[in-house]
Amino acid sequence: MKEPATNASPNEMRGVPPEEAPDSLNSSQQHHLLSSCKYADQLLSEAESILFASGSKSAFPRYQPDLAPTQAKVVQDYIARIRASMVRVLRSQGLSPPAPTLGAKRSIRVNLEFADIAFEECRPEAMRGYGEVPDSLVPELNGLVQEMKGILRQLSTYLAQDLGKDLEGRLRRLEVTSDEIGLLKALERIIDEHGLVEFRLPLSVVLDKLEGNSFQIAVFGRVSSGKSSLLNHILQTDVLPVGVNPITTVPTRIVHGTEPGLRVSFVDRNAERIEISRLPEFVSEEFNPANAKHVTRIVVELPSSRLADGVTFVDTPGLGSLATAGAAETLAYLPRCDLGVVLIDAGSTLTADDLATLRNLYEAAIPARVLLSKADLLGPADRVRSVQYVADHIRSQLGEELAVHPVSTRAEDSRLLEDWFTQDLQPLFEHHRELSEQSLRRKIGALREAVEAALRVRLELSEKRPATEKKHLRSAETHLRKATGRFEEVNSHCLNTADAVRELGEAAISRAASEVVEQWFRKEGASEDERDVVLRSVEATAAEGASLIFAATRELAGGLAEALAKAAIALEAKDATTEEELMSVVKEMPRFDLGTLGISLQRDVWTHLGKKLAERRVANKLRRDAGPRISEAFHSYGRLLEAWFRRTMEELRRQFEAHADGYRAQLERLAGSGTAASDEVDSMCRDWNFLSQPPAQVTASTNARGHPEGPAPLMRKDSGA
Repeated sequence: MKEPATNASPNEMRGVPPEEAPDSLNSSQQHHLLSSCKYADQLLSEAESILFASGSKSAFPRYQPDLAPTQAKVVQDYIARIRASMVRVLRSQGLSPPAPTLGAKRSIRVNLEFADIAFEECRPEAMRGYGEVPDSLVPELNGLVQEMKGILRQLSTYLAQDLGKDLEGRLRRLEVTSDEIGLLKALERIIDEHGLVEFRLPLSVVLDKLEGNSFQIAVFGRVSSGKSSLLNHILQTDVLPVGVNPITTVPTRIVHGTEPGLRVSFVDRNAERIEISRLPEFVSEEFNPANAKHVTRIVVELPSSRLADGVTFVDTPGLGSLATAGAAETLAYLPRCDLGVVLIDAGSTLTADDLATLRNLYEAAIPARVLLSKADLLGPADRVRSVQYVADHIRSQLGEELAVHPVSTRAEDSRLLEDWFTQDLQPLFEHHRELSEQSLRRKIGALREAVEAALRVRLELSEKRPATEKKHLRSAETHLRKATGRFEEVNSHCLNTADAVRELGEAAISRAASEVVEQWFRKEGASEDERDVVLRSVEATAAEGASLIFAATRELAGGLAEALAKAAIALEAKDATTEEELMSVVKEMPRFDLGTLGISLQRDVWTHLGKKLAERRVANKLRRDAGPRISEAFHSYGRLLEAWFRRTMEELRRQFEAHADGYRAQLERLAGSGTAASDEVDSMCRDWNFLSQPPAQVTASTNARGHPEGPAPLMRKDSGA
């Protein structure tokens, strides 16, 4: 029989009087509810992970991407609704989800450590248990391990520095530095003692800044975003070239001067004062592709009333272009400036390059201004929307509130640029020395943070070094030693080859005669002018001689890069010299130039008596008519090759030794006795504790030689290292 409907509560149905019924769950029920909700949330998180994994670029995908974007969005919305309802139910019972106990940053770094171990197991010696690894695959496997471990170390060091959050707060915090000289002495000592070679350049930048005390405003942006046009308008000049193609290949500094002038510095010769009208010859991609003229510094002097003494504007190479050498110059220059002005092209949209530039500026402790260039392309309403879009996107990606100013150099809209300059930029000039000092303190603070993080990572690694680590250290040391020895071998070989090139005139004549006659005896008849055949043949002879020098030098550069890479991996060094950097030194060999030859070669009756006789007659005629000229051309080319080789070897040696010196010192310490390695760890602990103090305490506890005053404790147990 059907029971009558009732509105009684479960307690009433069990016979519990209402006045005795509890108004909440008991502790066991609460625990069960909380555990069930936690498990359900875990399953929802796994569902979210599936959504992410199905659309990721994983090399080993687990899930098929069979969800349409709309479906994925619906799933995410439902998951959010489930979680919101779940939290409301818990709160109605006076329960709250427990606070997280694991830090995401630390968890990621732990995963990176396991990934490091996984790649270490890919070395050929670790795979021999599965069979002998072919010798041809050993370099590739070692290269994979070195590359992956190096990238993992860079990411781990980046996370250790905690650079990415609260960028504005970080700028303010880094300004809290006193006694900069004492702290710089300490940093210089620590960098030198522990072989932190990657910080030598940043330290040099800070020292240059300390000596120069200028305030550098650098303009960044993509190619054709209007950087040069903006600076021309601000400085009321037209000296900076503008155009559609990539213009600037090296940063161009603009300083105050009594007269217009141009100073250009080069790698291979002294700096020169040049007519300012020739500026495009050195900064344009058209006339100086990939900085083929080896320009290292360009300074434009202008008597502009808008250039206060001590203020420097910098026009940087465009980012995101085919002119990758210029983009590399921009990234290398970025830490040197005191204020970054980033141009966003209103004709396109905000890109990853723009955001990366802003992020790099803040991580280098440099404040930024954002301009929406070419605002004349937009109507008033679209201009407002674009400014808001850029500001919102920067906020969502970087977590920072940055004002975005629309500007234009077009006459009818140029007031936008004038307003920004007079209201935002020009007031800085009055306080540029004070701002320069603030910038210096930020740069020193950023360097202190980076060195502290590098020491922390190195200490973490020192605790995990396997027993076989010394073998790898000694192997890296041996590679450096062998690479150094290769300099003399290659030097002797290439100088002898250059001498041999000087004497190739006779061989070139014989070869040219042979090719001319060979063409005459072809059944299809002659198809090329004899003079062209001679020129091509002589140039090919010269090119073959030069290619021997080029190949040997390239092989040396590759060997040097490999040795540095092995040392960097063994020492877990960050930002080691790449193979591309060393290979870029070996380029642009001199060209053999014979010019035009006033010779006339015609087939005569003697050529019908056979090839050998014809070759002798043609060779004799070439010796009479062009022999001295060909011989002199090869003598000159040999001298050019020798000069090129000596200059290239000097630059290769300089770049190699800049890193190898520090690596050798570290390898000697770590690969030596156990006591030495232990002393190194103790020293790193003391310096890490010293640098991890609040900035004021760091500078206060530094003596005249850059050492901490008094006994310093070893690494704190709660450091996480």
